[in-house]
Amino acid sequence: MQVMKFGGTSVANAVNINKVVAIVQQAQKKGRTVVVASALGGVTDLLLQSGALAAAGDEQFRSVLLTIEQRHLEAVKALIPVAKQSSVLSWVKQRCNEIEDVCNGVFLLGELSARTRDRIAGFGEIISSYIISVRMAADGAVWKDSRELILTDSNFGHAAVVRDVTDHAIQQYFSAVENQLVIVPGFVASDASRNTTTLGRGGSDYTAAIFAAALDADVLEIWTDVSGMMTADPRLVPHAKALPNISYQEAMELSHFGAKVIYPPTIQPVMKKNIPVWVKNTFEPEAYGTLIEKDVKLNGNHIRGIASINKITLLSLEGGGMVGIPGFSKRLFEALANEQINVILITQGSSEHSICVGVEDANAEKAKQVIDDAFRFEIQSGKVDPLVIEKELAVVALVGDNMKSHPGVSGKMFGAMGRNGVNVRAIAQGSSERNITSVIAAADVRKAINILHEEFFETSYKQVNLFLAGTGNVGGKLIAQLQQQQQYLLDNLRLQLRVISIANSRKMVFKEDGLDLQNWKAALDGGEEMELQQFVELVRNKNLRNAVFVDVTANNEVAKVYDQLLSKSISVVACNKVACSSSYSYYRKLKDLAREYNASFLFETNVGAGLPVIGTLSDLMRSGDVVNRIEAVLSGTLNFVFNHYNGERPFAEVVKQAQDEGYTEPDPRLDLSGTDVMRKIMILARESGEQLEMEDISNNTFMPASCMQGSVEDFYKEMASQEAHFKALYQQAANDGKKLKFVASFENGKASVGLQHIDPAHNLYHLYGKDNVVLFYTNRYPDQPMVIKGAGAGAEVTASGVFADILRAAH
Repeated sequence: MQVMKFGGTSVANAVNINKVVAIVQQAQKKGRTVVVASALGGVTDLLLQSGALAAAGDEQFRSVLLTIEQRHLEAVKALIPVAKQSSVLSWVKQRCNEIEDVCNGVFLLGELSARTRDRIAGFGEIISSYIISVRMAADGAVWKDSRELILTDSNFGHAAVVRDVTDHAIQQYFSAVENQLVIVPGFVASDASRNTTTLGRGGSDYTAAIFAAALDADVLEIWTDVSGMMTADPRLVPHAKALPNISYQEAMELSHFGAKVIYPPTIQPVMKKNIPVWVKNTFEPEAYGTLIEKDVKLNGNHIRGIASINKITLLSLEGGGMVGIPGFSKRLFEALANEQINVILITQGSSEHSICVGVEDANAEKAKQVIDDAFRFEIQSGKVDPLVIEKELAVVALVGDNMKSHPGVSGKMFGAMGRNGVNVRAIAQGSSERNITSVIAAADVRKAINILHEEFFETSYKQVNLFLAGTGNVGGKLIAQLQQQQQYLLDNLRLQLRVISIANSRKMVFKEDGLDLQNWKAALDGGEEMELQQFVELVRNKNLRNAVFVDVTANNEVAKVYDQLLSKSISVVACNKVACSSSYSYYRKLKDLAREYNASFLFETNVGAGLPVIGTLSDLMRSGDVVNRIEAVLSGTLNFVFNHYNGERPFAEVVKQAQDEGYTEPDPRLDLSGTDVMRKIMILARESGEQLEMEDISNNTFMPASCMQGSVEDFYKEMASQEAHFKALYQQAANDGKKLKFVASFENGKASVGLQHIDPAHNLYHLYGKDNVVLFYTNRYPDQPMVIKGAGAGAEVTASGVFADILRAAH
């Protein structure tokens, strides 16, 4: 004996019903078969809609009923031979007339009772199952109305089955009928007065389980539109994996916490009889699906799946008057139970000072009312605080039989969510340790489930989502490097880097599944107008896991939004020096936000382009060393200029060459004035633990004040007119056998920058091209400093430094 249930999508139309017929015909070869049919896909919703419209006095219910009738008549004409259609069409028409009569009564009364709603809702399964039985008459099928076999109480909408009477009726019927194929409607039953009742939405699964348990079936098959149960909802997690085997208890937990494949009460009847349940795909019948049974082989993963329930409200009852007083919990749950309010989650502090329950949003106001009534005296007397209601929440649960023997699962779960800014409002864990449940903001559900799926199931890769601002020299090179390395990172580091957004000063473009980096320019040109705050809100609202904002601009306003991103647990990688060289309070705020919200704030390229200057300094500090003095040449631009200027070519021409080769800031005056070097030494001083501001740094500038006025074009003209000044600077150093270097120094809390004459014995003398050098004198390196030296300017090396920071943030 086998019982097969087919869901609404499986019997949505004639084409799908023929697929069902083929599956059943194959199954019949194994033995006697019971088929439980759902309503045609969407019909139950239409029936309920027609009832609601009728109750509201809206005659539109008639057109809805006409749609329902037409769908069934079309199915008959497509499935039943013409010679046999007449009687079936007549039968269907009679049932549709019954529905219309009931709705007419509702329309006249202006009232839709729970009993009448059940009667209307149940017609879908009754009609569809009858049509299928006639379609399979040649295969020996007989139709039986489930309402004649399944007895329930009169709790319309969620009727409880009277199991002993029901089992006896089913067994008696099947012992009397000889047909090898019996087709019955799901979802419907009847009470002792023969009124139609329903078993809850999704109740056709439960119907099938009732028949399987009563008949001691060999197997219960649930045929749906997916190939079994999954590690997570594939609508939320594109890479969710099929679960070939799962235990009864795990299936119950997953279905309770929102897994839609199987109706929660289904498991209980078959579990008692140890009847396996096989979840199969009507549209891919050869797929294995999911086998639910008592004993399941370990698959190497102690987590079986992740599920969620949306639209949850938390009700919190707190007060000192609860401590040590027995009966508070009983009164709370009794009050909710009396109003048929289902409690999804319970958590209570060990201090007994508070108790928190989760209910569906739809029951929130009613729950508040009954709890306020139940504890009115305690609330008025101040022993208990007024009930606190929190809405727009959701439950996310990890489920697995083997969690109890694996320590650290909770830590891994909450650590992963915490690192991505998902706040956990409440936690519950059953004594069986079969599930760990957390309550989070509904807006974070997709993000949280993807985070947890990646943490517990993804052995293939980790996904990192990038939001990139700036497409100039460095930005363009960075995008090229990302494109070049995407496949390598996926193959070798199991990192999937996706650029979700690119923006510049004019345009911004977003693509949820990642931009094609080969065509990013065209995509950006076709994007919308750039508006910074709108861009920030879009980044925040995307709420993607492992999100990194990358700033390769030199824009003051962009640097001011870092705090909004870090406070959403979005990591920030900054090539832009403005934030770290702004006020110390803002610099400190960003560092603290990064720590508080488990985000990375990385800015290696603020000093030395791609050189590992800040990273090395951080390593020294973290390992307990103390920085006593720093000497550095920190401007690749100025080093390039003074290495190439010998008085034979005009100074302005050498500066222009540096700009053309991409070594300068967009405005070269930031380099030549020493401002950029001041920023860099201040950043190093701050990273060494010093509270330094720009006005604390002395600048011995070599640039005439007249050069710093007007536009960049004016700047070059004035430099040309000041050539004698620059030649004199060079000649003075050359006459002493020295070189000009623009040096930054930090010692004893003081910082300075300025042009110096460097003799050949100095560490800074042999510095060529656009190189930078940093000398750290520390407690561990008192005499011979730690030296970091190399190319300190250029779009390519700067982009590679930004890329390295992105990878650090990813890990």
